[in-house]
Amino acid sequence: MRHLKLQDFKISVVIPTFNRSNFILRAIMSVLDQTYAPYEIIIIDDGSTDDTKAVVPSHPKIKYFYQDNAGVSAARNRGVLQASSQWIAFLDSDDEWIKSKLLLQVEYLKENSSCQFLHTNESWFRNNIRVNKIKKHIKGGGNQFIPSLSQCLISPSTVLLKKDLFIDLGGFREDFEVCEDYDLWLKITSRFDIGYLSEELIIKYAGHEDQLSMKLPDMDFYRIQSLYDLFKQEHLSHDQRSNIESIIKFKSERLRKGYMKHQRIDRLKIIDAIIDSLE
Repeated sequence: MRHLKLQDFKISVVIPTFNRSNFILRAIMSVLDQTYAPYEIIIIDDGSTDDTKAVVPSHPKIKYFYQDNAGVSAARNRGVLQASSQWIAFLDSDDEWIKSKLLLQVEYLKENSSCQFLHTNESWFRNNIRVNKIKKHIKGGGNQFIPSLSQCLISPSTVLLKKDLFIDLGGFREDFEVCEDYDLWLKITSRFDIGYLSEELIIKYAGHEDQLSMKLPDMDFYRIQSLYDLFKQEHLSHDQRSNIESIIKFKSERLRKGYMKHQRIDRLKIIDAIIDSLE
């Protein structure tokens, strides 16, 4: 087998954005400043009504596409389809990369030729104040399926993965408002070991009002649907299926209490139907 060289890794960076004109230039510059240059930067403007288009700089590596608002999953999926590289890196438009992010990931892949998916650690800032991570947010590599069931442990902005793997597994779910990343990462980790770098190679910012995670208090509703759909897949081991069932029941019980209190009968029926089908 031919020994892989750094230049063998051609990377397309996909940046979805929606009304983030005050953040996106920071994200773009963090890509252009990389010590390992990507092949292209694909920006999918998901129906912005601000001056995002005017803020995006003219640069030979940047490809800008506008679409009617369809959600972050549709934007990322379109970005991957537009990509001409075998490797895809995602960057949310309100995050930024450390300069060595791509170089360190490519060096890892060079030494681990079977790896198809690699993520990194990250630093968190909320309202410009650094946030210390707690134990349940600890990330890792190798077999990460069981640790990833309770919550999403992989930030899209840290990910570098093979385009073929993304396409084969159907990309991000466009029917999910949130947890689309959780859904895809579980599909991947249920099948493969993953790579991981412990260095904090992205800066993730939180606290601004337009973040979906701040608007939707019942994100576990989407996680349960994702888990249930995965539960029905034939490739799972008995142990994987058993762990999924336990997590579904645990999350469902917590949600049911809230839905009964607030009379969310529509969602309560969906949760109860899922639990009944597990019995």
